[in-house]
Amino acid sequence: MGTFDVIQGDITISRVDAIVNAANTTLLGGGGVDGAIHRAAGPDLFAACVPFNGCPTGEARITPGFELPAKWVIHTPGPVWRGGQHGEAALLAACYRYSLQLAVEHGCRTIDFPSLSTGVYGYPLDQAANIAVRTITDWLTAVDVTVRVRLVAFDSQTAAAYREAQQNLT
Repeated sequence: MGTFDVIQGDITISRVDAIVNAANTTLLGGGGVDGAIHRAAGPDLFAACVPFNGCPTGEARITPGFELPAKWVIHTPGPVWRGGQHGEAALLAACYRYSLQLAVEHGCRTIDFPSLSTGVYGYPLDQAANIAVRTITDWLTAVDVTVRVRLVAFDSQTAAAYREAQQNLT
């Protein structure tokens, strides 16, 4: 079992074992959180991602954090919102589960997530928050490892949505 908290801040300055990157399927950088993480980590992050030749939506890949305070970066491409009838919820939940499992396999005990798929991918924030909170909470309950997971919201609206999802779960 572990803990799951919501904070507001900048994930690129998180001093944790692993941060999760809301990557695109190329893993080669982009806008939003993805671009910020690539800029903060330096050019070695891009070079480390090239050999993966991308990553399917719902899976994840791990690289060193390079110039970031985090030891590892876990890259997971979330689903693009297409109305909710194309498996988006299952893919989004898979992003969280896959990332958590990969983190634990690499000895991580502190893991920070951004809000996956809610930026340019257009996933409705309230729905994404509910999926994230349920998936992370269920995963923490099911594993026999003590980890601390945080959702690092970039803004107050995102933080509020995740806190509301936490309250609705209990």
